[in-house]
Amino acid sequence: MKVGYVYDPIYLKHDTGQHVENANRLEAIISHLEQTKLKQQLTHIKPRAASIEELSLVHDKQYISHIQDAAQRGGGWLDADTVMSPDSYEAAIYAAGGIVRATEAVMDGELDSAFALVRPPGHHATPQRAMGFCLFNNVAIATKYALAKYKLERILIIDFDVHHGNGTQATFYDNPQVLYISTHEYPFYPGTGDIDETGVGEAKGTTVNIPLPAGCGDAEYLSVFEQIIVPAAKRFSPQLILVSAGYDPHWAEGLALMQVSVTGFAQMVRIIKGLADELCGGRLVFTLEGGYNLTALATGIKATFDVLLGNTDIEDPLGQSSRRFATPSIASLIKAIKETHNLP
Repeated sequence: MKVGYVYDPIYLKHDTGQHVENANRLEAIISHLEQTKLKQQLTHIKPRAASIEELSLVHDKQYISHIQDAAQRGGGWLDADTVMSPDSYEAAIYAAGGIVRATEAVMDGELDSAFALVRPPGHHATPQRAMGFCLFNNVAIATKYALAKYKLERILIIDFDVHHGNGTQATFYDNPQVLYISTHEYPFYPGTGDIDETGVGEAKGTTVNIPLPAGCGDAEYLSVFEQIIVPAAKRFSPQLILVSAGYDPHWAEGLALMQVSVTGFAQMVRIIKGLADELCGGRLVFTLEGGYNLTALATGIKATFDVLLGNTDIEDPLGQSSRRFATPSIASLIKAIKETHNLP
């Protein structure tokens, strides 16, 4: 099994200071992969900068110029959550280009699967706006690129970040070629992602939102994967699967209230890999979104690579949650989503 990763020090130059989304995230990931010797089992993919034409597959050119100009002026705050430094534009175009390059490597048969370890993240960025720590929507750009270059007809995006990927949803809300499925804590930032947001026109039904109550852990997430994501994916029959991988549903995460463990992430990735193997020749590309507890993030990503490599031993040093939340019942939610999307 040949598994690749995208990484470059350019991503550390997106200097956000003491912001929770900072360079320490990638440094912790790479350090852990090196210390555990997993990195030597992986193939490095050197990223390239996304072109203006590639960025404009998703974003308005005026908006792209706005981000470039903001960096040239020295950066600053774009909104209450999102900050730039002088090198942020360069890091952001290499983040978008990183997942594009990973997608090329998988589609061209160089690799079986790949993970783009990039920042800034992307799934909140809309065609006209930066938000939620995101400048350009990396996964959306790679999706549009793959549709165009490889003449694909169906791509599945699975987003298990704890926040709803409003920018990704907005990009493909009227596009029947893309099935977007999101699991997220709800109601929570950015406030979108209710079950009745299902797409418009010919794309009605190709947005599947799974708005979970706070306190959901491994069992609830696996129920959702097995009862909603698997049948929806099989019905759609994608030719490529892209994953917005956020590790902030972990129980140790300070920005959210979910209860997922590293073992739980491994189980979810195992299901996704099984879908890719069954439906699209194993073609599977991950890109990093959230995750701000450095131990949970680094070990979660190692567990993801272990699953992709076929390693059976999953290290979960943090174990199950030490927080005491009442486990919510999501049976009625699952029933409502299945009825909304006519799933068996």
